[in-house]
Order: sequence, then structure tokens, then C-alpha cells
Amino acid sequence: MGLSIDRTSFSEEDYQQAGVRLRENLAALKMLLQRPDFGRGKPSLGAELEMSIVDANAEALPLNRELLAESLDPNLQLELDRFNLEYNLSPVPAAGKPFARMQAELTEALAALSDTAAQHNGRIVPIGILPTLKMEQLQSTWMTDLPRYHALAAGIGRLRREKIAIRIDGDEPLAAEFDSVTVEGANTSLQVHLRVNPDAFASCYNAAQLVTPLALAVAANSPFLMGHSLWDETRIALFKQSTDTRRHTHAWRRMARVPFGHGWIRHGAFELLAESCHLYPVILPIFADNDDLTVALDGGIPELAELRLHQGTIWNWNRPVYDSTDGGHLRIELRALPSGPAPIDMMANAAFLVGLVIGMSKIIDELLPAFPFRYADFNFYRAAQSSLDAQLLWPSLNAMSPKEVPAVDLCRQLLPLADEGLANIGVDAGERTKLLGVIRDRLDARTTPAAWQRRTLAGFGGVPRPAALRRLVEEYMACVATGKPVTEW
Repeated sequence: MGLSIDRTSFSEEDYQQAGVRLRENLAALKMLLQRPDFGRGKPSLGAELEMSIVDANAEALPLNRELLAESLDPNLQLELDRFNLEYNLSPVPAAGKPFARMQAELTEALAALSDTAAQHNGRIVPIGILPTLKMEQLQSTWMTDLPRYHALAAGIGRLRREKIAIRIDGDEPLAAEFDSVTVEGANTSLQVHLRVNPDAFASCYNAAQLVTPLALAVAANSPFLMGHSLWDETRIALFKQSTDTRRHTHAWRRMARVPFGHGWIRHGAFELLAESCHLYPVILPIFADNDDLTVALDGGIPELAELRLHQGTIWNWNRPVYDSTDGGHLRIELRALPSGPAPIDMMANAAFLVGLVIGMSKIIDELLPAFPFRYADFNFYRAAQSSLDAQLLWPSLNAMSPKEVPAVDLCRQLLPLADEGLANIGVDAGERTKLLGVIRDRLDARTTPAAWQRRTLAGFGGVPRPAALRRLVEEYMACVATGKPVTEW
């Protein structure tokens, strides 16, 4: 989150001052974006992988602080729940073989972390939602004991003032209540960062909003939660509900803090960051000592720490990121992809999504008049529910728009566009062929990680559900260990 958080309670004056500091940050950002040379640079990629820790019985193991203490890797960090960890991959230039470099780093990191976990009878699982999770493991007692997480929970509780009720439909609908935001820790994801120049931000961001449902449909990996068969990518519904600060007694409601979006953007990153400041109450009123306005006026690069902290408490599925390093730059954080399964699968998911974003950004402006934003929002949740079986809407310039297309067919049709997008940022031809081939194999076999999980569980016949889910996780981990993509499992 950028700023150090060392307390969990705040005064009303703190919240008022936070609003002042956010407005100052926005003014400084506007100055920055008016500089013709700000943020310009070659495309680069980065990623963050969240993962679960399990014991010998494939059950959640609250071991994250012990593993972090024993690991020598500075890229490893704690996550919200005690059975979660996050690994931050090193940024790489987009040109050449960026995904191979990230895959190699990820494979090495997972192996080292697995060795450390094994010393405590623990194991590491990259999966969207751990199927064996129980309700009691998602309550406040399982929260990682750090001030920033206690402050986050207190801030959300201050606004919500009621328990977190989760309602998700599916084959076996789930209704449950939780005492804390800790339930959000059930979700683990692969978050991909794409650096873009400010003048290309609007087209790239709108393209990301249009194509994210396609990448989600092909990557889904979260069909089970607390023993219930729900959406193919249940994370989407769970994340939105678990961090919702809106009270249900209001006649009108603020925007959800996990939004897909509020409309196509018109100009660039500033309007998204300003939107975050104006539409969402502050949760963590922590301040830096910097005078960002003066820094910007003097021609420097301000940190905008308060803005970055506030933005870190609004979980857009595609999130704008301002970073003061490397002379200052902008990124799009592509947050919808699930964790897992194998590193090759995760890199294929990332390559497909990044390629679609870059490829679609070249033609997005002509498509938007034929595709109101609410259709993109519709696609996102349909893809999360049914993955490749979803019927999605797509813009048409040659007939009445939109048209309805099966997700599996739409993904196949757009594979050449993803290849073109990756080529445009310099990704090696062999790498493009390899990774998009993984996606093509999934489409041909109609197999997503979620579909593999469902088929595998069904194959256990009359085994009681808890035992079947433990067996499912065991088979999943064994297949991940082979390094093969899910279509070869």
C-alpha cells in the first residue's frame, strides 16, 4: 500500500485531512500529466502471484509469517489471511521473451517456498480458491496479525456497520455471514502489470475492459467455495461482496469498492484516479510528510503516497497505477486472472490478456459507439459464472450491435489479434506461438482449470464431499508439480 500503517483507529479530523491531501495529490498529478515527456518509456510487464498454504491433509495452514521469516526472498510478502502469501515478480521489458523470464522466476520461487514450507509439513498451492476452505478459517481469527490488515478491517467495518453477508448462486447456492473482511482472503489471483504511456492509457484501458471477460473465461479456476459448487470463477462474486462497504439500509448506494467499471474512459488515467477520490470514502487516513504540490511545481516527481494508498483500497478489476519510480510512470494492473494452475498456464493467461489489450487498443475507438459499457459489465460476470460456456455480447460494425457469441468461439476468433498485440510490443515469435498455443489447446478441448476441477471431482463418484475435495487438491498439486499445462493433465 506504499505508506507504513502502524495504527488501527483514526479521528474524524484524520478523515477530513485525508480528503484535503487527496485533492492536493490530484492537483499534483494533473501537473505531471501535462508534461509532454512524463511517463514515456518502452512497455514493460510485471506480476504478483497470491497462493495458499496447506497441510498434509490439503487443509488451509496458517503459516505465512513463519515462512516469510525463514525465506530470504525479498519479493515475498504476507497477505490478508494467515494461509496466504504473495510473490512479486521482477518487472521485465515486454520485448523479447518476457513471459519465459517471469515463468522461470516464478518456478524457482515456488520451488524454494515449497522447500521452506515442507520443513513445517506445509505445501504451496496456486489456485483461485482453495476447495477445502471451511467457514471458520475465513473469520477474523485467521487474519494475518499486522496493523495494516487490522486497520483495513476496522475501516471497512466503520463504513459497513454490519456483518459481511455472502450470497452466491450456482449449482449449490451459498449463503453465509462472516465477521470480517478476512473472507476476502479466500481469493488468490495473478495480477499482471502493463506499463503504458500516458497518451495511450485511455485506449489501452478501454481495451482491457472489453477483453478481460475473454481472458477470464479461458482462465477460470475457482469453482468451489466451502464445499459448494458455484461459479467457474467464484472469486469475482466473493471479492465484490466481501469488501463491500455499502449499507443495505440506504435508499441509494455508493459504488462497490470492487467495481468492474463505471463507463468507458474518455481521456486517460487522471479521470479514473479522480473518480476514486470523489466516489469512495477514505478507509485508511494515513499521511506522508511530503509536500507533493511543491515537488510538482518545482518540476520533480511527487510520490502521491495518499493517492496510491487510497487507490489500494479500491479494487478495480483493471486498476490504474501511478508509480513515482523510474522517472514516474503509469501502469494498468490487470487483476481478474486467478492464481494457478501451473506456471505455464499462468503465463499463457497473461500473454493472452496482454496481447488482446494491446491488439484491441488499436481499434477500440471505432468499436465503442457500437458497444455501451453495460454490455462489457454484463460479459464480465457471465464469463465468471460460466467461463467458456458463457454467451457473450460483442460489438458489430456491419450489423445491429451487439451480437451474441459463445465465449469459446470468440476467444478462438481473437487469437490472431492477441498474437498481433504481443508482436506490437516486441514479444518473441516463438514465445507467442508457444503461449497462445496453450490457450488454443484449451479452446479445442473446452478445458479450463475450473472444468478440470469439476470433472475430476465428479469422477470420485460417491466419495463424501469433504474427502473428495481433499483428494481433488492432492491431484491438483500433483499435476501442477509436473509443470504441464492443464490440457495435458
